[in-house]
Amino acid sequence: MNDRRVVITGLGAVTPLGNDVETFWTNLKNGVSGIRLVEAFDTTQHDCKIAGEVRGFEPKRYFKNPKDLRRTDRFAQLAMAAARMALDDGGIDLERVRRDRFGVIVSSGIGGLKTLEEQYRILLTKGPSRNSPFTIPMLISNMASGLISMEYGLQGPNLCIVTACATSNNAIGESWRTIKFGDADIFLAGGSEAAIVPIGLAGFAAMKALSLRNDEPERASRPFDRDRDGFVIGEGAGVVVVEELEHAKKRGAKIYCEVAGYGLSADAYHMTAPPPEGEGAARAMQLALEHARLSTSEVDYINAHATSTGLGDISETRAIKKVFGDRAYQVPISATKSMTGHLLGGAGAVEMAACALAIRDSVIPPTTNLENPDPECDLDYTPNVAREKKVRIALNNSFGFGGHNATLVATAFEG
Repeated sequence: MNDRRVVITGLGAVTPLGNDVETFWTNLKNGVSGIRLVEAFDTTQHDCKIAGEVRGFEPKRYFKNPKDLRRTDRFAQLAMAAARMALDDGGIDLERVRRDRFGVIVSSGIGGLKTLEEQYRILLTKGPSRNSPFTIPMLISNMASGLISMEYGLQGPNLCIVTACATSNNAIGESWRTIKFGDADIFLAGGSEAAIVPIGLAGFAAMKALSLRNDEPERASRPFDRDRDGFVIGEGAGVVVVEELEHAKKRGAKIYCEVAGYGLSADAYHMTAPPPEGEGAARAMQLALEHARLSTSEVDYINAHATSTGLGDISETRAIKKVFGDRAYQVPISATKSMTGHLLGGAGAVEMAACALAIRDSVIPPTTNLENPDPECDLDYTPNVAREKKVRIALNNSFGFGGHNATLVATAFEG
């Protein structure tokens, strides 16, 4: 089964840069920031007052039954929208595919935090008799996958992988693995997050993880810059159609790229900090390249995890050097979180879409706000302006709290 090739045939994204893939991609290429002062709630008592919010989102467009909106958390609504976009973009006629071989792995790092916060407030102020009977289904992280399968009658493998900020990459990677093993032909895979709520913002701020550059939000996310002071939380969803090659060919699907490799590892080091030399991240990248049967000399682009934290950016830089050696200085890298903020469990799939589009359009998006490079971050991070370059092979890195590392390899499709 391992010779089954796997491709990406559809993209869906709801992001701070736009509520569809092409708007997101246009803004990403142009270096537009989606980070603003938080509008969803009053941040007067919060130290951090900025985030990458999804604006103008109309969830009712993506549900057959309007009643379902009252029974779903925002993270699931975002996931449903991205899944619908990916299906439409992939040109999938559900009447012409085997739904028992159509799987869903759409995950979330945190799940229904908004629901949890709201329902706990009701519990404290009105008593347990007033809590919604949908409290638990709304907040559990697997509900995005469950709802998508119910909406479209998809009866194949269905699960939720929760690995913090590596979640989406693991979802895509395990879809790839399941297809190669022969247990499915096609997946909707990715992740979603909607943690821009008071407890979410307060919790990350209490860790001293967030940027406090409240007076200039667009310049707050500064990966690899010596003046960075933390990451910016974002929300959104990314879902891609992951499909066995012959299955895609038979239905005449357009092919964005091939998923050629997937590597994962654990740091076994610290709850929230990466090891200084990036050993775990390096192992994930190396394994992904080995699965893809590719050498470092063939890689054209790296979409870095690069959240804009002091430890994280340096650790990833060292990991890239560990894997690529001297060639690390020749590979263009970009940190798209400089524009979107950090979408947590939704980040990897949105960034996989960026890799697919970089391959399609021969454009590498920039790392914005890179004005004063950290001396320990001395690679080519595509500073501030997108670059036209043929991209045949791209690496997509995602690393999460708990020491979870996941790397995907996307390649231009050839025959």
